Amino acid sequence: MANHFLTIDNGGTNTKVAIFDEQGNQLAVAAFPTKNREPHPGFHEIDLNELRKDLGVAIQSALDKAKIDGDQITGISTVGHGKGLYVLDQQHRIFMNGILSADNRAEELAIGFEQRVHEIFDISHQHVMASQAPVILRWLKENAPQRYQQIGTVLSNKDFVRFLLTGEIYQEIGDVSGNNLINLDTQNYDSRLFEFFGIPEVAAKMPRLVQATDLCGHISKEAQQLTGIQAGTPVFGGMFDIDACAIATGVLDNDKFSLIAGTWNMNIFPNDKMASENSGLMNSIFPTGKKLIEASSPTSAGNLAIVIKMLMTAEQRDAEASGKSIYDNLEVFLENTDAAFTKLIYFPFLYGSNADPDASGAFIGLRSATTKSEMIRAVYEGIAFAHRYHVEKLLKVLGHQPQVVRMSGGGTNSPNWVQMFANILNLPIELVTANELGGLGGAITSAVGVGQYPDLETAVAQMSRVKVRYEPQPDQVALYNQKYRAYVSLLTALDGHWQDLKNFQEGVAK
Repeated sequence: MANHFLTIDNGGTNTKVAIFDEQGNQLAVAAFPTKNREPHPGFHEIDLNELRKDLGVAIQSALDKAKIDGDQITGISTVGHGKGLYVLDQQHRIFMNGILSADNRAEELAIGFEQRVHEIFDISHQHVMASQAPVILRWLKENAPQRYQQIGTVLSNKDFVRFLLTGEIYQEIGDVSGNNLINLDTQNYDSRLFEFFGIPEVAAKMPRLVQATDLCGHISKEAQQLTGIQAGTPVFGGMFDIDACAIATGVLDNDKFSLIAGTWNMNIFPNDKMASENSGLMNSIFPTGKKLIEASSPTSAGNLAIVIKMLMTAEQRDAEASGKSIYDNLEVFLENTDAAFTKLIYFPFLYGSNADPDASGAFIGLRSATTKSEMIRAVYEGIAFAHRYHVEKLLKVLGHQPQVVRMSGGGTNSPNWVQMFANILNLPIELVTANELGGLGGAITSAVGVGQYPDLETAVAQMSRVKVRYEPQPDQVALYNQKYRAYVSLLTALDGHWQDLKNFQEGVAK
């Protein structure tokens, strides 16, 4: 009987259920928006009971689309967004919303901890971000002490989803290693980290650590009723979504970079050595055993969606009336313009910055004759510039150019944008056949977990295939190099000066 592998990929924007066969062919996908609740500015939460119901519907829909029954699923893996916080009480019950990776309620705490990061960097090899679990836990301890006292178990996103399926509690090591919670040398929890964040009592509430391909339980009878998948079906550790995308695109060593243009701007490569503190980069444990070097920020495709809503309401309405998406029309626009079309610079900092932590989104170079079209193209370019800003930091650590960049995320739905990335990075970019790469990464994990393949490397060779390659265009590279120099120059000039704007904005808000 043929093997079928189901992955739940719970992202910050959309949640997807994808089914693959043992050759990596995508058989079906069902999706629903990740319902982001914003009870206060800067808070990004999700109702976990509602998520459970939505997952049940999506899984049954995916089975229907694949035209298979629940007892034909061979193995399941969960993939999820990193950072954020998902907790249960002492009786393993849901009692509060999950907190998404876009949450920045603890920003001030994070800034304070980052100023002292030298105290723990040799332990966790991580910088401090507002969306990391220990920072949010400290915020809860100070601002919601009753909820904090109720916490019995601390989980990452995909580990919580796996709990819903199995009733078993584990923490996969890749996720937790990217969340400032473990010692990357010993690959275990370290009490010094919990002391540093002022949450020593949480150390006793951390689950057992597992690897991505470890068996972590089976579909429960309750989950069978919810999903239609046969009780007893094995469920494996799964992965942090950036790990899953790297695995799915065949990025297994430092000869390739993985670039994800989605909700977040993610740029990574596996390496034998970790990046130093002064590099500004993050380190975590990759499923193959290597260390993952990461440069990331919330400065990617999410900016485009917001600016389109701001500037193109009428165009969106007209596109829908003609049975199209606004992105269909924008693809034609990108195809008929180039690097010389717009003289604007855009900083894609609507959700946060990869430079000054107080920076916000901005257009620079507006004139009376500037058109809406120029502004939109500047957003596409600014997002790619933000990725280049991170990639250049990775190159300093690696010491040489990678052979190729394998790209994933929503940005890959636009061929002309992918070409723009190749021109701005001056590196070839390849895309693989599957379009649900988090799902494929999970399927590869399951295939190894059930013994279909002996290791991740073998599974990748059998299940991941390149479909197209984009080469840099020399004339466009030259123009973008000039424009990128202006981008960096302006960014540097504003460094340290965003605080006055922030103070003004906060003062007006009061």
